[in-house]
Amino acid sequence: MANELISWPSPAKLNLFLHITGRRPDGYHQLQSLFQLLDYGDTLRFEINTRTDIELVSLLPGVANEDNLIVRAARLLQHATGTNKGCRIHLDKRLPMGGGIGGGSSNAATTLVALNYLWQCGLSTDKLAELGLRLGADVPVFVHGKTAFASGVGETLTPAPQGEKTFLVVNPGIAISTAQIFNHQDLPRTTKPISWRDYDFDNTQNDCEKLVCNTHPQVANLLHWLLEYAPSRMTGTGSSLFAICDNQNQAENLLSQLPEGCHGFVATGVNQSPLQQMLDRLRNADQKI
Repeated sequence: MANELISWPSPAKLNLFLHITGRRPDGYHQLQSLFQLLDYGDTLRFEINTRTDIELVSLLPGVANEDNLIVRAARLLQHATGTNKGCRIHLDKRLPMGGGIGGGSSNAATTLVALNYLWQCGLSTDKLAELGLRLGADVPVFVHGKTAFASGVGETLTPAPQGEKTFLVVNPGIAISTAQIFNHQDLPRTTKPISWRDYDFDNTQNDCEKLVCNTHPQVANLLHWLLEYAPSRMTGTGSSLFAICDNQNQAENLLSQLPEGCHGFVATGVNQSPLQQMLDRLRNADQKI
């Protein structure tokens, strides 16, 4: 199958803001956020077989294969559809782990979307998103593949197209545990909900940012540096930060001047993810055959 040779995009996201509006009795946090999808990320390739084996060829340091969201997503789709097919999966990892830009969740979503197509499972996008929610609150937004306003625990999504912007995304070289941040006693949990139509960058914030800066000085120092040049904010629970740049040249210039120990990339915000753009192209090509 020729499509097995394709590299499937697994894009990053930014939380342009993140408000924690409450905590449910089951421990999950209620939140509001604007998920901005980017044109930059990891890529995955899938070799299909009929042995039902799931093999991740590209190992990640410190993560057992069976615990990897890619493998878990593939097995979840197998179980949900009863398919007798399996695959070998190759991952080209560019996004930092524990960086707050959705690398693991995006990998899981790409696995669900790609294998649903390659295995010919026939599940709808909504069903794939429902499966993805079992793997993590951020997975559905990557499955739907649209920049969106999120509420609930992150699963209620409203498409919210944004004007095209250039972002510098920077990581200070550390990973931060999402669970530790959300379970921390000092995390604000009472921010008043807003209407997605009232979103404005200057009148919103990331409720996790102050806590992370207090506990991780590397993040605080990098944020202070970025704010000297452009509107900047932490994404997710960190450790990555983003700066909203005037243009590509400004972003590339800042990238070349990053403080020691930091690394990053320049990306453009998109309203439809590269993954969904690719899936649309494949389906259109299939219809012409």
